[in-house]
Amino acid sequence: MQPRKQHLIDTALELFNQHGYHATGIDLILAQSKVSKATLYKHFRSKEELILAALQQRHEQVFTAIQNKIEQANEAEDSGILAIFDNLDEWINSETFWGCNFINVSGEYADACHPINIFSAQHKQSIVELIKTQLKDKNEDKAEQIALLLEGAIVMAHTRGLKKSALIAKEMAKHFI
Repeated sequence: MQPRKQHLIDTALELFNQHGYHATGIDLILAQSKVSKATLYKHFRSKEELILAALQQRHEQVFTAIQNKIEQANEAEDSGILAIFDNLDEWINSETFWGCNFINVSGEYADACHPINIFSAQHKQSIVELIKTQLKDKNEDKAEQIALLLEGAIVMAHTRGLKKSALIAKEMAKHFI
């Protein structure tokens, strides 16, 4: 990827995290990234296209982090599912926790048919599928229940500041594995 395009995505993602998607205007992104409007529109036809690129990057970051934790757990003959909660706990207690990009953007783009909302739903479904791969019985309902615990932990940490929410959810998840 071209350096300026990557810089725009990185800058936009940081600003979206801090201020929200609708509240972050193109002018702020341009000012923070020190990129011209022409350069922005050379890479992205619209703000929504930039949002989708930022979400794609975040999806890859999340998925890579979770997969790395699962691999480490599996090598140690521990539960890959419980490792997902450990990953979540690390993120919630990091300086980069602003809540879930996909939950946040879905609240701002509530139309279920909007491409941004569709992408967010696909991200969440990919997490369910990843969980399912870690279940011995590959049970879809069980994977959904575990995902619900993950999502609840994220929301509790974000809205109530409950920094131990992932560890609480991890204890509950032990009943499913």
